[in-house]
Amino acid sequence: MPQSVVRTRQAEIAMSQSKSFAARKVHFLNRWHATRAGRMRSRPVGFVSSPEPRTIGSYARGRQLLAGNFLFAGHLLERKDADIWDLPPPNEDFSLELSGFQWLDDLAAVGDAAARGKAQAWLWGWIERYGRGRGPGWTPDLTGRRLIRWINHAIFLLRGSDGPDSDTFYRSLNQQTHFLSRRWQGAASGLPRFEALTGLIYAALSLEGMQAMAMPALKGLARECRTQIDAQGGLPSRNPEDLLEVFTLLTWTAATLKEAGYAPPREHLEAIARIAPTLRTLRHADGGLARFHGGGRGAEGWLDHALAQARIKTQQPDGLSMGFARLSAGRTSVIIDASVPPAGRASFNAHASTLAFEVTSGRRPLIVNCGSGRTFGPEWRRAGRATPSHSTLALGGYSSARLGSADPATGGEPLIEAPTHVPIEITDASDGIRFQGGHDGFVPTHGLTHARTLEMTFDGRGIAGEDMLLAMGDREKRRFDLALDATKLAGIGFEIRFHLHPDVDATLDMGGAAISIALKSGEIWVFRHDGSQKLKLEPSVYLEVGRLKPRSANQIVLAGRAMSYATRVRWSLSKAQETAIGVRDLSRDTLNYTD
Repeated sequence: MPQSVVRTRQAEIAMSQSKSFAARKVHFLNRWHATRAGRMRSRPVGFVSSPEPRTIGSYARGRQLLAGNFLFAGHLLERKDADIWDLPPPNEDFSLELSGFQWLDDLAAVGDAAARGKAQAWLWGWIERYGRGRGPGWTPDLTGRRLIRWINHAIFLLRGSDGPDSDTFYRSLNQQTHFLSRRWQGAASGLPRFEALTGLIYAALSLEGMQAMAMPALKGLARECRTQIDAQGGLPSRNPEDLLEVFTLLTWTAATLKEAGYAPPREHLEAIARIAPTLRTLRHADGGLARFHGGGRGAEGWLDHALAQARIKTQQPDGLSMGFARLSAGRTSVIIDASVPPAGRASFNAHASTLAFEVTSGRRPLIVNCGSGRTFGPEWRRAGRATPSHSTLALGGYSSARLGSADPATGGEPLIEAPTHVPIEITDASDGIRFQGGHDGFVPTHGLTHARTLEMTFDGRGIAGEDMLLAMGDREKRRFDLALDATKLAGIGFEIRFHLHPDVDATLDMGGAAISIALKSGEIWVFRHDGSQKLKLEPSVYLEVGRLKPRSANQIVLAGRAMSYATRVRWSLSKAQETAIGVRDLSRDTLNYTD
């Protein structure tokens, strides 16, 4: 074996061992400081002022909890009248979700005596079992998340409780705040560290005599805002839902600081100002987020509420927002992944979705991506990250990026061999606006560049698209020739996919030359193509957090074979002429765990 290969293998083993040691060290330090905090004989403290609840829960999920339906991390346990801490966790993610106490938002949304009784019993049950530093919830991000909920809903929790219970509650808040002050640096960069820092600042400014703990955390938060929020107002992970969560945490912290008589750091306010217009770019016509790179649409109303609280009215200038482009007109919005994917640790939840797009008409999603399958198990998680799970072009059997080996410390799988060059241009068209972009993700394997053009009319009633596969230079043409030879000159298969939302009804029309798409609002859209490729309507799935299993859906597929250095496919998506300009759409979707 060559010495260079041996040295490379030795370096990989050494790096793996180093990461494994680092993970064990973080776990040990969390456990050590949790135990120390749990043994503190601190006196009970009180609040500086009455806390204002800021988090938003779901009334429907709260009622399900009261009925004994516990849905966490994609698993449903039905245990009527069960103690939440007696549930047999199906996996570690289930336990971690419980320990973060976000379910407290849902019980507070119900807000009646039964909900308060459950919330009180489960909270004091956690303190009794895990308050001395035991259990899975003693990590910086989960502790920050838990402190925010406990403080937000303190009035709801303490109403009707006696003195000893109140003392126990305040003592645990004190202990967790001390733990967080020692361990927030141990949280991973990105959303976990923002959660840890926000929880610490929130607790330190809300509890009597603990304000000094807020100052180091404020400096840490300012540093994270400076290093993690880029000039486009985005995160390295390019996850829209993570960005919304960070934005919400920053606006909560700014409000808490002002209420306590402190001025938020300049970096803090500048980060909020950068993120707000980016979130507007990522907001579909129905108020939901674009679903890319592991993120979902966000809780209903959450995005609009966060933007209203920030009171920042600026729009993102022309170009990209966190690597996404937006076309919007009339009632229609199109959001396109128009940049290289995240890299390294930031890509552990990233998707091979370059040049994929989503379309929403009014209050109804139309074209979507399948979404993140992380709550449905590792196989669904990997499938959701692949290019065929997105509304874009994929070569047969190939994604525009690959999954690398799992990280020894976290188990995360990074994206590798991803596009490195994604030029884009947004210009005016004769009757609307035009997006043009390309990526080189298929060049190493097939010598082909994928180029995509999208044009939207001024009234938002029509979208014209063109997808091209191009062998650009001599080197790329030689590589294409080799790939073509491997098929015995049968051509390189490709599919252009348009995943439809599960609430959409689609039928082949005009003898198979078009597809009619009906939305619940009553709108009718028609998909057509230039006839050069085979048009099919195939099954698809919609991967959605909060469901027990993937939802059945359909996808439009244009399938063909690339036989030359340039292959072009034209298609269009337009509202049927009989569809009204304005549609009265007042029906509401309801939560159904069994879908």
